[in-house]
Amino acid sequence: MNRIHLLVAATLFLMTACGEKEKPEDQKQEKFCIDEKFKSKIQVTTVTEAPVTEGYQLNGRIESNPNKVVSFNSLLSGIVTSVHFNLGDKVTKGQLLAELKSTELTGYQSDISNTNAQLKLAQEKLKVVQSLFDDGIASQKELVEAQSELSVLQSELKRHQSNMSMYSGNASRNTFQIKAPETGYITAKEINPGMQISPDSGPLFTVSDLNDVWVMANVYASNIQHIYSGMEVQIRTISYPDQVFKGKITTLAHVLDNETKVLKARIELQNPDFRLKPGMIADITALRHSGGSMICIPVAAIVFADNQDYVLVYKDDCNIEIRKIKIAHKNNDEVYISEGLNVGEKIITKNQLLLYNRITGQ
Repeated sequence: MNRIHLLVAATLFLMTACGEKEKPEDQKQEKFCIDEKFKSKIQVTTVTEAPVTEGYQLNGRIESNPNKVVSFNSLLSGIVTSVHFNLGDKVTKGQLLAELKSTELTGYQSDISNTNAQLKLAQEKLKVVQSLFDDGIASQKELVEAQSELSVLQSELKRHQSNMSMYSGNASRNTFQIKAPETGYITAKEINPGMQISPDSGPLFTVSDLNDVWVMANVYASNIQHIYSGMEVQIRTISYPDQVFKGKITTLAHVLDNETKVLKARIELQNPDFRLKPGMIADITALRHSGGSMICIPVAAIVFADNQDYVLVYKDDCNIEIRKIKIAHKNNDEVYISEGLNVGEKIITKNQLLLYNRITGQ
C-alpha cells in the first residue's frame, strides 16, 4: 500500500513540475539591442516622399568632342628626325612636337636668299633714280618704275618668309619644326623618327581638348518611345563605380545607325578633372519623371530574403522591427514603396543586412 502511495505522489510531483516549466510567462525572452560599437557602423535615415522617377538603362561610350579635335597632316615631304611626345601626353599650343628634314627647306631658303639679293639691287637702283630725278635727269615714270620694282620684291620676300614661318622652318638646324596646333591631349599618334612622310601620309597625330566630352548612348527600339531630348541622365563608369556624372540628352538622332541598328543619343558633359576619357564604356540611366509622389527610400536599404523585400525600421536601440514592404517602382538609386512604410519613420540604410542576420540568428 505504501508503494502505491509513493508512486502516485511521484507522478503528481512530476506533472506539477512539468506544468510549471511550460508556463510561457515564466520564460525569459532575450531582447536584441545595438551596442555602441555596432551603432557607429549603421546609418539611420528618415523616410520621406519624393516625385516618382523611372529609370531606363542605356549603354554607351565616352568620345572626344569632335569640334575640339585637331588632326595634323603634313603639307611637306621629308624624313622625321625627332619626335618629342607620346600618346596620351598633354601638349600646349605652339609646343615643339617633331622635326622634319626636307629638300623643300633648301628651296625656301634659296628663294629668300635670291629675293634679298634682288631687293638690295632694287634699293640701290631706287637711290640712283631718285637722285637723277631730283637733278631733273630722270623722269617721273622711271622713278615710279623703280619704286614699284622695290615694292614687288619686298612683297615677294614677305611671302617667302611667311612660308618659312608657316612651316616653322629652322635655318640653323636645317629642319622644319612641327608644333602643336592647339592645347590638349594626344589621342592618336602615327609619327616616329625615321619615317618618310608626305601630304598623302594622312594624320600624323591628333590633339583633343578634353575639357568637355560627349557620351554617345545607344537607344534600342524597345526604349525609343521613352527617350527624348532634354531628358536627365546619370552616368557611371567601371573606372569610377562610386561616382555619378549627371547630364542631359542634348541631341537625339532621328535615324537608326546602319551598323548597330540603334538610335544614338548625345550627352555633352563638362570634364574639368579629365576623369572621363575617350573610349570608356558608360552605363547610362535616363530618368523619366512619371508625376505624383510616393514614399521613397535608398535601394541600399532593402534586405531581400526568402523571396521577400524587407527594411529594418528603427525605433530605438532595443526596438528594431523587420518589416515587409511592397515595391512599386525602382531605379538605380531609389525604391518607391506602395505598402509597408510611413513618412517620418526611420530605417537603417547601412549594414542593415548584417543587423538582419543578427536579429534573426542567421
